[in-house]
Amino acid sequence: MFILDKILPYIFVYIRPFIKWFLHTFTRLSELQRICYGARSGASRTRQVERSLYLSKKPEIRHLLRELDEAAEYCSQEELMQFPIKAVAVVQRVKRIKPRIHPDFAGLFGSCVLHIWSYKHLMHEVERLRAEMYDSDNLEHEQKLLELWKRLMPDEELTGRITKQWQDIGFQGDDPKTDFRGMGMLGLENLLFFAREYKEAAHHVLLHSRHPKLGYTFAIVGINLTAMAYRLLKNGDAKTHFYNLAQAIKQPCSLRHFHKLYCYLLFEFDRFWLESEPTNIMDFREIYQNFEITIIEALQRDTTIFKTNLVVENV
Repeated sequence: MFILDKILPYIFVYIRPFIKWFLHTFTRLSELQRICYGARSGASRTRQVERSLYLSKKPEIRHLLRELDEAAEYCSQEELMQFPIKAVAVVQRVKRIKPRIHPDFAGLFGSCVLHIWSYKHLMHEVERLRAEMYDSDNLEHEQKLLELWKRLMPDEELTGRITKQWQDIGFQGDDPKTDFRGMGMLGLENLLFFAREYKEAAHHVLLHSRHPKLGYTFAIVGINLTAMAYRLLKNGDAKTHFYNLAQAIKQPCSLRHFHKLYCYLLFEFDRFWLESEPTNIMDFREIYQNFEITIIEALQRDTTIFKTNLVVENV
């Protein structure tokens, strides 16, 4: 079975042109048309369109992909919205798809293009935040860190910038800046977004983290879950969620949607942790890995979209 799994992709590469020719001859539709008309909207359709585009041997399409990939890194939201127009024009010309005969193709294909390159754009945005190291001499960084404290601990004043009080919200030592080394400002921005946008849920999770028996280090766990969200985004597992989300909300995914995915992970991990009934914090690695497996398994289903309206049932 293992050998077959290794061989099949190579076999497919060789017989794919024949399959395409056969289907095109009998349907009079290109592969992209068949996908757009026949596949379920959302992740299923967008993944198939993406695969078809990147397997294309047409020079014009390969050039288009290089252009869009390069532009995705620093493009504005307005420029991103122009990607489908350009891609539709090129594909219709290369595939000889006449808009008058196939009026629905442009809209269906254009939506997939927007989903694909808004995801790539998001990857670049997230990477820039991760690469930005926390700097205690940067006033904006310091203000965001202090805001995190105020939102999580509104009734307690910090006695100083460097203090053991930071351990009350789950940092390892007296100065939180050292805990952001792995995920940079992305770790702080995610925690702060959770505290800002999901106030009740944030206090709910923080309360659980301070449980005398089942507690855990809130901020450190939060940063570890930023690392999980980052991996899911970079390796493509998160495409299922983001492609389905983009289809549902009829707009490209943004950094805000990445923050919301993170909040979902943190909120659900808290539930998963308590249900696992850990003996102590030493069980963290095993429970964390099991949680990641459940998330990846969910993302392997084409219809998965995580609900980010976090509902606190019991405080």
